[in-house]
Amino acid sequence: METKDETAGPIILFDAECILCSANAQFVLSQDRSKRFRLASMQGEVGSALYRRFGIDPGDPDTMIVVDGERMLRDSDAVLSIYAGLGWPWKVLTVFRLVPRAIRDPLYRLIARNRYRIFGKRDSCWVSGPEYRDRLL
Repeated sequence: METKDETAGPIILFDAECILCSANAQFVLSQDRSKRFRLASMQGEVGSALYRRFGIDPGDPDTMIVVDGERMLRDSDAVLSIYAGLGWPWKVLTVFRLVPRAIRDPLYRLIARNRYRIFGKRDSCWVSGPEYRDRLL
């Protein structure tokens, strides 16, 4: 039987109470035809442990992260790595890597800091449909 471990591919850590973040998680699950990504909410055991492992407070994160083995991407690099991993046509958005990180990351952080105010917050964590449960940690 296959086990869910940290070596089976990139893990996207997201805020399951954030409406924008949950919508992004749903988007990834529906568009990831190769089932490359797995997801974990920062509110869950796996997600909070990974945030702590990389020195980020899961109770007050300033970023979403993508963990691939020992490598961690954050801020705009994390978002762009997700689009790259989704393949065509989403991979075309990686053209934004041409924009310097010094411009991309402050814009990302501005949205991240204000995500509840702009997009709203759920009263409880988003839960995926049964067809995606095998990809959630």
